[in-house]
Amino acid sequence: MNDTPHKTPDDSIEAAFQDDEQTITGEDPFLLFHEWLTLAGTKEPNDPNAMALATVDEHGLPDARMVLLKGVDETGFIFYTNSESAKGRELEGNMQAALLFHWKSLRRQVRIRGRVSRLPAVDTDAYFDSRPRASRIGAWASQQSRPIASRKALWKAVTKETARFAIGPIPRPPYWNGYHVTPASMEFWMDKPFRLHDRVLFTRTQDGQHWTTQRLFP
Repeated sequence: MNDTPHKTPDDSIEAAFQDDEQTITGEDPFLLFHEWLTLAGTKEPNDPNAMALATVDEHGLPDARMVLLKGVDETGFIFYTNSESAKGRELEGNMQAALLFHWKSLRRQVRIRGRVSRLPAVDTDAYFDSRPRASRIGAWASQQSRPIASRKALWKAVTKETARFAIGPIPRPPYWNGYHVTPASMEFWMDKPFRLHDRVLFTRTQDGQHWTTQRLFP
């Protein structure tokens, strides 16, 4: 007689917890973020530093778009944009934002919420000067988020600015700024079978304060 117990479909759910070494651990969310971003750099085929930036307009209506992370340290996350664009105007009206990193190849996400501040002009100038020349000309040519008649009209604007800055340095437009997101919360998400995902939330009420860690139901 075979004494092997009959397996039910739920047995496979139990197996989903056998890889517990592949769970979210650590006490410093910035260190953990650096580890995940570095890993994404080896796995993601395009723009591992791409992130969704969510803001709200004057009516409280949410808005989101993809931008590129251009810097991160133990204080927060940095990106650059035209302050007269839709996102720039929304940020200036409500200096709070949410960020979302989704690395599909890793099956991981990081969600960030916090307050926003402008970077000092000297820092923004330094980054602007490091950009390719064509990108700096494009920053002058594009009235970001405003209506335009055609691609031809954009080409004319680029041609005009190219001629204007044919010789010498290209200064940073006064409306082109850097922003820093200081997180109040950072949530790390790791895919698991049967949607029994691993989620860990780091929160703090003040800058520089120790983080409180909570594991969340998926």
